[in-house]
Amino acid sequence: MTFERASGIILHPTSLPSRFGIGDLGKSAYEFIDFLARSGQKIWQVLPLGPTGYEHSPYTMNFSAFAGNPLLISLDILAEKGLLNPDELTPLPSESDPAYARVNFAEVIPHKTKYFQQAYDRFKQAIPPEYEIFSQQQSYWLDDYALFMALHEANPDKTWNQWEPGLARREPGAVKIATSLLHDSIEYHKFLQFQFFEQWTKVRRYCHGKNIKIIGDVSIYVCHHSAEVWSHPENFDLNPETLEPAWKAGVPPDYFSATGQLWGNPVYNWENLINTNFTWWIERFRATLQYVDVVRVDHFRGFEAFWRVPAGEDNAINGEWVKAPGYKLFSKLQEALGTLPILAEDLGIITPEVEAMRDRFEFPGMRILLFAFGGEADHPYLPHSYINNCIVYTGTHDNDTTVGWWLQAPQEVRQHVAKYLGYASDSDIHEISWSLMRLASASVADMAIFPLQDVLSLDNGARMNDPSVTPGNWRWRYTTSELLSQELSDRLLQITQLYNR
Repeated sequence: MTFERASGIILHPTSLPSRFGIGDLGKSAYEFIDFLARSGQKIWQVLPLGPTGYEHSPYTMNFSAFAGNPLLISLDILAEKGLLNPDELTPLPSESDPAYARVNFAEVIPHKTKYFQQAYDRFKQAIPPEYEIFSQQQSYWLDDYALFMALHEANPDKTWNQWEPGLARREPGAVKIATSLLHDSIEYHKFLQFQFFEQWTKVRRYCHGKNIKIIGDVSIYVCHHSAEVWSHPENFDLNPETLEPAWKAGVPPDYFSATGQLWGNPVYNWENLINTNFTWWIERFRATLQYVDVVRVDHFRGFEAFWRVPAGEDNAINGEWVKAPGYKLFSKLQEALGTLPILAEDLGIITPEVEAMRDRFEFPGMRILLFAFGGEADHPYLPHSYINNCIVYTGTHDNDTTVGWWLQAPQEVRQHVAKYLGYASDSDIHEISWSLMRLASASVADMAIFPLQDVLSLDNGARMNDPSVTPGNWRWRYTTSELLSQELSDRLLQITQLYNR
């Protein structure tokens, strides 16, 4: 699929301002969309929107590949609907620096949960017909998810395979009893999903009214402790006795880590997925396209061959590559869904076989400017090497911010950047993030996308994720929409118009 020439911004909704310690789908989301529109941007890229668990990674620690993250629900909107008393809403204090706040999940989760429970109690008194329609339409994933979350809360210190054996193995009698006993908790989680999807649908509709498309991620793997692995264990390579992952997903040593990345997710039982005509994957993509316009397939190379590490290993060094049926999968997706609006995250160890699969389906690949400099002139991430059918990023959520990268870049890299930009010395570059944004915008790549941190010229204090470190990621947020000034919009619009994006 080919895409129009455009530019946009990566910003996960948790990074938006709000009064309650974490970004949500309320007023600031609409203010951000307005900023995109008046800046001439046509793309809002978000990270996976699912509910997160341990360390809150939206990629590897999510309770569901289908559900939305309840923490994104706006309490102010619930109050507008009469489900909360606005006078009783207590804000969480923000940090004084408007650009460097961090989400404190230990405070945010109980704070918002208290209000969610209050809203649910009022919701039960007059359930609207739209809720019943939503529950029926989404039942293919919603029923399992809501029961899973109810059981998770009833067994807070156990993963699903440690639950009572009848529930762990989904014996019909045990499931029926649990569904009855936990009815109210199940309905509570369905209520949260109803609110999330109602709010997100309105946000997406507002984007479309401003000619803005949303790019969302499908992370290749799901968490072992998730509704999907519990409800469809046959799709995953699990130990039949313990129901633990027999192999764990990750990547071998690379740019980010000398010991590789051990994500810990179970790998797929591709044989079973093939035998069921990839029904689970088709449902997953169909569900994702309900709330985004374009899907960025995270770790695309894993659909050609994936790195699996034996259970029990402490790092990802002692793994092995195993072939995956990517051609068959994407062909089936095409048959079921038509033209696929897919972008391929083709970073890392990319082989000719991965590139061939990407090109066979005409999926645009990614180019990262922060990786382009300091080497030879034929580096594929240097703009003179681009093709139209690709996306250029200054950096992504996994990288330093451009300012942070520049501050610690070796002298030869800084000098290479200067020469490439037409300067005699790196000392002539005064705003590196804007210099690289301009370079990306001028390229022939169909899409140019920038982290908001680069638009705001922030250093690594605003970094979203460091893949080599587990604790403390996914927390950056800015605290006021006043940072998105008219002056900033005008400057971004000028570049956008100059390079016909």
